[in-house]
Amino acid sequence: MHKITELESGLRIVTQNMPGLETVSMGIWNFVGGRDETKEVNGVAHLLEHMAFKGTSTKNALQIAETIENVGGDINAYTSKEITAYYVKLLSDDLPCGIDILTDILQNSTFAEEELNRERGVIIQEIGMYLDTPDDMIFDYWQEKAYPDQPMGRSILGKTDIIKNISREEVKNFMMKHYNPKKMIISAAGKINHDAFVESIKKSCTNLPSGNSDIRSKANYQSGEYREDKKLEQIHLLLGFEGVNYHDEDFYSLLVYSSLLGGGMSSRLFQEIREKRGLVYGISSFCSSYTDTGIFGIYCGTGENQIQELIPVLCDALNKSPYNISNKEINRGKAQLKASLMMGRESAFRRCESAARQLLVFNRVINPSETLEKINQVSRESVERIAKQIVKGKMTISSIGPIKNLEKIEQIQSRIN
Repeated sequence: MHKITELESGLRIVTQNMPGLETVSMGIWNFVGGRDETKEVNGVAHLLEHMAFKGTSTKNALQIAETIENVGGDINAYTSKEITAYYVKLLSDDLPCGIDILTDILQNSTFAEEELNRERGVIIQEIGMYLDTPDDMIFDYWQEKAYPDQPMGRSILGKTDIIKNISREEVKNFMMKHYNPKKMIISAAGKINHDAFVESIKKSCTNLPSGNSDIRSKANYQSGEYREDKKLEQIHLLLGFEGVNYHDEDFYSLLVYSSLLGGGMSSRLFQEIREKRGLVYGISSFCSSYTDTGIFGIYCGTGENQIQELIPVLCDALNKSPYNISNKEINRGKAQLKASLMMGRESAFRRCESAARQLLVFNRVINPSETLEKINQVSRESVERIAKQIVKGKMTISSIGPIKNLEKIEQIQSRIN
């Protein structure tokens, strides 16, 4: 069971004790991400996440790393469209080290100019590595066309020319403007005593940023096409539609639909396009949800001479998908969701992260039995309904590679229904 305490500042602390473990995962989740940036400082949320580890008023970057690694722990962070997280994994006896480091970097980071200049180079290298990986970049290109001229459509990494010029003040101001205890969750799972943990957080969190910006522009899915003719061995293709947000009643039905369509080796797309026709090495479908929108897509890599056969077959599979769904497919998809949920419950970090995200998005921690019940309620009718809704939507396509034989988006869209 979880326990929650809310401090006077609005900071919420949630813990889950897991008997039998000797470790603890603990982190600070902030309801701030790439979609909270302006165009002029695109990439600043991710840069801030990097800079948080580069020195505070009491520790330099090496001391931050050594404090955790000297006790065999792990420290890391990530930035997404809506959330930035900082977390540690430790033996439970070493939890005070984790509390000290994470609360220190959120309250006392100095954003030293020399460290910022070094980190610019690191992120520019990260951008370069990303640009050299078409099966990664294609997702950013897709998002940019699906949500044009919006924070939701911009890359989390940002653009090289922006990263080169973001100032120390802009990085610091982003934190001071957007980070706020009411938009933070401190979550821990594993061998943990809730009351003692809360007291430690109270003593440590006395100077958290108190930014008052709470303006997040609503996402507006548009659709579009990105094409890049590039000398590669394969065409990397991402075809997708608007999906559903976290709160949609068909959230779990869409997950089941994605599973049966392209969620594994037994899925329809894998069987038809790889196993029967040999047109791809791999093909998969996916869906990602946000607070006010979502995406549903299919990714594959295929040859220059295979793309002309692949597109009609893929479109035909999408057209048929809402109308011939079997109970066997529904049950398999539901079983996969249940297994993923319960396997995640065995990981301290997954439980820690899940509780934090649920508090941020739903303002409560959802009991696994409630989630299992919602999965059980998914029916063939509900999957058919969301499948029809998705497939009838406006399409977005991104492609990179030898694409001269790839039809334009208007032709592909005309093949759907």
